[in-house]
Amino acid sequence: MELFINTVKCIQPINTEAMKKAWNRIDSLTKPIGSLGEIENIIAKVAGITGKTHNKINKKNVVIMCGDNGVVEEGVSNCPKSVTATVTNNFTREITGVYVLSKFACSDITIVDVGVDAEFNNPKIINRKIAYGTKNMMKGPAMTREEAIKAIEIGIETIDDLVTKGYDLFGTGEMGVGNTATSAAILSVFSGLEVDMSVGRGSGITQEQFSIKKAVVKKAIEVNNPDKEDVIDVLSKVGGFDIAALCGCFLSAAKNRVPIVIDGFISGVAALCAYKLNPLVKGYIFASHLSAEPGAAFAMKEIGLEPMLNLNMRLGEGSGCPLAFNIIEAALFTMDNMGTFEEAALDRREYIDIRGN
Repeated sequence: MELFINTVKCIQPINTEAMKKAWNRIDSLTKPIGSLGEIENIIAKVAGITGKTHNKINKKNVVIMCGDNGVVEEGVSNCPKSVTATVTNNFTREITGVYVLSKFACSDITIVDVGVDAEFNNPKIINRKIAYGTKNMMKGPAMTREEAIKAIEIGIETIDDLVTKGYDLFGTGEMGVGNTATSAAILSVFSGLEVDMSVGRGSGITQEQFSIKKAVVKKAIEVNNPDKEDVIDVLSKVGGFDIAALCGCFLSAAKNRVPIVIDGFISGVAALCAYKLNPLVKGYIFASHLSAEPGAAFAMKEIGLEPMLNLNMRLGEGSGCPLAFNIIEAALFTMDNMGTFEEAALDRREYIDIRGN
């Protein structure tokens, strides 16, 4: 509890002075002002995060939080619950989408079992299991308040540890069958959005399953009546271990002044939880892509972020983050290697002097 409270309290605003210096440099580059669009905003935002005008990423990591959800027993997914354990293990076999994209982006991945309903004998999976999945949120709270805080602190501790190991850019991924239902429930509570708008088809459910899923999410909110002014109450009643742990990741990144990237809908809802706990968190977050899940756009609107890409992706796992890593690093490379108008004029004068003209 103490780690959670202290982390939320000690998050500071981004460095506006560093951002001003970065913008001065950006606006002096050999281009029309504003012509690099979002690339310029990325450069300035990273400067605000680190406090440095020029920045370079040293080590990247996509953190994947894995946990099962009791609500799966209501038929909200066409995947059996066992898929959570299978995919969690597959992350370590170098065959998943997030692994391949991370390898391309020269990023590491960290896999954390925060609540999978299975035992792993795999040293590549960090065992921080709180329980063997959450309870069925349609019948009562998914977890206790203490469990929700513990999950958040696991996320905080994970990023804290990776920062000490030199990682300075993070992505957020998840695995948990049924977690688009929990994400939709959280989003509807915070935004007031009707479940017809927040609930999507997730893993590709049938029309009949889709109707069931919306009814289940609506019932879960009615049964639990979470307090939208109390993030922990919302997370504990209609959330999941994975979402709560990712919420902790966003809080820790802000505390440690390192950039962190949202993947899609589920990590976006986790970011929304962190933002509700401390709005300053927003300054440290980048949104990678606009997930095809319908609730994703509403989650981004609640935080006030614009995704970099729209590729109609809905894989999850953190798969959008390596794509954003490439864009962020390209932006920082541009800042360091593009010349200014002043430098261009100097080069021309030197050339003229050498030619004697």
